[in-house]
Amino acid sequence: MPYSPYRPDLMGSAVLEPSGAFEAGSMQSFTLTYTAGAFGVDDTGSIKIGFRFATDFGPVQFTDPKGAGYTTVEASNGAVLEAKWEFKRNIRPWSRSLYIGVVKDFLKPGDTITIRFGDRRWGSPGIRLQTYCESAFEFRVFADPIATYDYVALPESPQIAIVPGPGVKWRAVLPTKVRTGRPFRLAIKADDKWGNPSDKIDAALFLEAQGAVTSLPARVPFRPGAFAAFVEGLVCREVGDVIVVVRDVNRQELCRSNPLQAVSDAAELVHFWGDTHGQSNETLGTNSAREYFEFGRDKAFLDVMGHQGNDFQISKAFWEELNVLSREFDVAGQFVCIPGYEWSANTAVGGDRNVHFRHEGETIHRSSHAQLTEPADFADEGTDAHDAHELFQKLKGRDCVVMAHVGGRYADIKYAHDPMETAVEVHSAWGTFEWILHDALEKGYRVGVVANSDGHKGRPGACYPGASFFGSYGGLTCFLAERLDRDAIFTAMRRRRHYGTTGNRLLLDVTARTSDDALVYLSDPAHGAAESYAARAMLMGDIAQVPRGAAIELTIDVVGSAPIERIDIFNGLEHLETYRPYAQADLGARVRLTYEGAEYRGRARTTTWDGTLSLTGNRIKTASIFNNWNLDRGLKEQEATRLAWKAVTTGNYGGIDLWLEDGSSGALAFKTAHVEGSVDLASLGTEPKRFAAGGLDRAVCVQRLPETMVQDRVRLSRPVSLRDTGDNALYVRVQQEDGHRAWSSPIYLFR
Repeated sequence: MPYSPYRPDLMGSAVLEPSGAFEAGSMQSFTLTYTAGAFGVDDTGSIKIGFRFATDFGPVQFTDPKGAGYTTVEASNGAVLEAKWEFKRNIRPWSRSLYIGVVKDFLKPGDTITIRFGDRRWGSPGIRLQTYCESAFEFRVFADPIATYDYVALPESPQIAIVPGPGVKWRAVLPTKVRTGRPFRLAIKADDKWGNPSDKIDAALFLEAQGAVTSLPARVPFRPGAFAAFVEGLVCREVGDVIVVVRDVNRQELCRSNPLQAVSDAAELVHFWGDTHGQSNETLGTNSAREYFEFGRDKAFLDVMGHQGNDFQISKAFWEELNVLSREFDVAGQFVCIPGYEWSANTAVGGDRNVHFRHEGETIHRSSHAQLTEPADFADEGTDAHDAHELFQKLKGRDCVVMAHVGGRYADIKYAHDPMETAVEVHSAWGTFEWILHDALEKGYRVGVVANSDGHKGRPGACYPGASFFGSYGGLTCFLAERLDRDAIFTAMRRRRHYGTTGNRLLLDVTARTSDDALVYLSDPAHGAAESYAARAMLMGDIAQVPRGAAIELTIDVVGSAPIERIDIFNGLEHLETYRPYAQADLGARVRLTYEGAEYRGRARTTTWDGTLSLTGNRIKTASIFNNWNLDRGLKEQEATRLAWKAVTTGNYGGIDLWLEDGSSGALAFKTAHVEGSVDLASLGTEPKRFAAGGLDRAVCVQRLPETMVQDRVRLSRPVSLRDTGDNALYVRVQQEDGHRAWSSPIYLFR
């Protein structure tokens, strides 16, 4: 090897004690010892210990010896060291890093720097490990021994394994719509307190069905070492709804499945659930791409998956590997795996787009080669698309669909759009972004609605945000398709036949029926000749020309995974109606306070809603918080007339339910950093009282609810008057009592 001062083997070495496997989210103490290499470390030289972008390890602190995360650093020769815990001061994906600089003196070859993470010598409980599992959690060590601020990664850095804790939250997953006589599967798992599927279960589970399903055993074992229990070969012989209840050995209910609806064997379309957007550690995520697909298939029980790594980190070799993996995992009738990538340009030139190819072997058109370093990776630099217009041009004629995404960067669909962009992503682990659908409707685009995780924590399809800056649970998309294979899913994508949720699996059907034949187009007729057929029933995503004078009836069928709080009906940007399955007379001594919105559209959108509320003339019997995904937040203080909480939103919403001694006596006052206010409880009804708080749709709302909500099935029919010019984009948003939401893709009708 030719001599170079930047040879990794000359940079030193590092060891970590203890090593092995540790429970996610547990408090631990680690000692990392760096030994200086051939050059020592010069005066003002430094090292960094890097951790992946998404990690919620720590945080590290240096001032409170008795506090969590207390960390110390010392040099074996007594050199004076400086330590800083930094975020985004290191090259991605190692965005979080501990900087240790030599302030005075220097280190000779063989001298050491000892870092104690969670130093317990003075009473610290240790440091908290990240809250999600990783087979190779790395303490990536970078060295700058010559004081040039040009860091070189050591050839080997210490690693540990992070594994799940005991299962505490049970989940049972069924399909949401199946044909009678066709076999399907029940999947059961237990997540630990941070949302990791646990393999530490040893239990006999007892099953009972509400509805007609055959071959359901009364008892199923869940063995240690397994992450899930499966019951295969279930069949519904009759049309109807089914829910499976899971009980423990004492017959106490552990969980209920999502609703399943059995439809006629002749039904054209059934449901398949997907998360087509996430990353693995080859780009900005966690665990390998193979582990990513295995988790989605085997632990999140997805039917459809895609991998959407940041393009400027996808090497030639990794692009080839992704294509090999998608081909391997794609099994018609069992699991659909879609090749693709995230075109990750800055918002100024279009912003993030998810590109899904129908076949392997396609050319990747990156937004840039920003983080690629190997000479072989630059051979295709001429295929880059530096803005969204160029991307769409280079994808012309290719067998693909594109979806607009809001992540760190957000897609500016007003800057560029093409009919191949069939959907906008309204929800992910980054938050909720209804505004991107509004942008599309304002511009007259015909797009569907999807929701995905954009998971960075190795949990596609079941993506909890953990104790980090992510503010919401990842979303899911339900595809309405003829069968489970890639061709049928692509047909669903191209025809916008899907709906998005905030991660729950409710059943949603939206149909527009006409009194006269309408002309339904297989592709958007605004962009060239399109095949069509006559019909009087249009499904979500359809584009149809309706005869003048024809009457329109919109039918909405919902079977929730929890009781339904409200359904909002829209025609484009116009809000037509809010339906609630309860009336003023049903309201009880229950008050709900919600907080919602974001700072703005970009990366720093997180809004902190830490606050207090107080009551006069009334008392709190009990209280609970919903859509709180971080165990460090939540209700912090509670007294008879006062409580305090910590919470964040990132475009989504959360809230607190109060069960009071009297639902209509006294007053409630609240205070947050963004808005404060008070309400006379006797004045509250079904319609929330809204207190605007600036930012991007930030607000606090207060309303009354029934003390107990049970209605999880709603069927509505509404006549709709169409505008004579332009599109009528008919869609609904469903909101459940538990805080989950769903959005249907619009039905586009025009005269």
